[in-house]
Amino acid sequence: MTIGSTLRSLAASKPDVNAIICDGAQITWSQLSACVQRLARELCSSTPPGAGIAIHLPNSPHFLAVFLAVAMTGRQAQVLDTDWPPSHLKDALKGLSPNLLVCEGTDFSYQSLLIDIDKPLAHICPGEIFEPESPDALAPFYVGFTSGSTGIPKGYRRNHLSWVASFAADAHEFGIGSNDIVAAPGSMSHSLFLYAAIHALHIGASVILFRRFRPDVVMAEICDRGASVLYAAPTQLALLLDVSGAPIQTMRTVLSSGSKWSSVISEKTPERFPNADFAEFYGASELSFVTVRKIADKCPEASVGRAFHGVSIKIRDSGGDELPIGDTGRIFVSSPFLFTDYAIGSGDLVRRNDELCIGDIGYLDRDGFLYLEGRENRMIVTSGKNVFPEQIERVLNSHPSVKASAVFGIPDRRRGERLVALVHGEPGSLSASELMRYARRDLSLPFVPRIYAKPPEWRSTASGKTDFAGLKADWLSGACEVLE
Repeated sequence: MTIGSTLRSLAASKPDVNAIICDGAQITWSQLSACVQRLARELCSSTPPGAGIAIHLPNSPHFLAVFLAVAMTGRQAQVLDTDWPPSHLKDALKGLSPNLLVCEGTDFSYQSLLIDIDKPLAHICPGEIFEPESPDALAPFYVGFTSGSTGIPKGYRRNHLSWVASFAADAHEFGIGSNDIVAAPGSMSHSLFLYAAIHALHIGASVILFRRFRPDVVMAEICDRGASVLYAAPTQLALLLDVSGAPIQTMRTVLSSGSKWSSVISEKTPERFPNADFAEFYGASELSFVTVRKIADKCPEASVGRAFHGVSIKIRDSGGDELPIGDTGRIFVSSPFLFTDYAIGSGDLVRRNDELCIGDIGYLDRDGFLYLEGRENRMIVTSGKNVFPEQIERVLNSHPSVKASAVFGIPDRRRGERLVALVHGEPGSLSASELMRYARRDLSLPFVPRIYAKPPEWRSTASGKTDFAGLKADWLSGACEVLE
């Protein structure tokens, strides 16, 4: 099976059921299928097989229709972030050299297909529908971008099989089916939410998306539509839980990825979604799912969970030899979900047969739970010791007044590098002395930062992750308030 291959049969079996709900607009399966087939006709007549089709559209049913049409015709959907600055967009288009750009306006010097997202889907490519030949399962269909914060993010390429295999593993882990209503409140340029939407449409579930993330609107729609599955980054989930309202009884699965939940989220989520199971993913753009952390697994607090269904994890040293249980080394992952290659840029990848390491460091315990130490490229050397800032951030983030933290090193003649911690919390609720005392409970002295500060604003990437490079730039520019 390939992406979009189930659409026609779903439209035949439940033509008048809603497939997509977006800001009040309701798109039935028959409407979606007809639009996708008309788009398929246009793409096949204007581009060669395997062509790159850049998509520069905001969240909308139109975006999903274009994405499905590109995949079904054996083309590659190159998903561009509409929130990128012009320089990012220019560099991405230059690197990708798409055969066609699907967009709203005419501000681009590329062959373009213009889409008005304020008009019904029936206005897109009016005329006859078209049934394209099914592409090969190993053919690439999607180019997404990592959540890079400086320069152009890396563009990674995926084939149909990597996602279809993920759908099957997802069914094993969570049992999401055709009767579910899936809420995907983030940007479709973020692979977590695009995956959520395309997975739902592949299996016949309804999907709710939003042009912009507004917590009160999202929670109202989840309640009104009786959503049963929610995908959310931890930062989004925290904002959703701050919206007042009654418990939502229809929600049965809450899924999150990007960073670990805070203790506040862990306490509030069961109150708002009393009938839901909760799970966190650890993964990466290049790896897809790696581990899952469920309450039922009784996962140790410091672990990121056990291997996702269909995933094999090994810990190896720098020479490639497998390390014993409990020893720290490079995390190698093997699964059907791995990416194909980079369309733009490159990464610090290590391939070993069918295994892939993207630079994460960690270890496995005797029960198969994985523990992350950090990324090789974020490691700090201070006073002759290798320090992974993620270890320190996990401790600081557990402080009841800290919402997020970012630790980095600055040059120091005596130590090599000195640790600096930027923190995000309530105004006036944090002090350097309190944070040092708190960190000292779980960290040895060389791992405890002596300098703490608050940036003018907490920077995040488009995917909701902490923008470490942007925050470090704030510190270096002198824009941060040093805590006493």
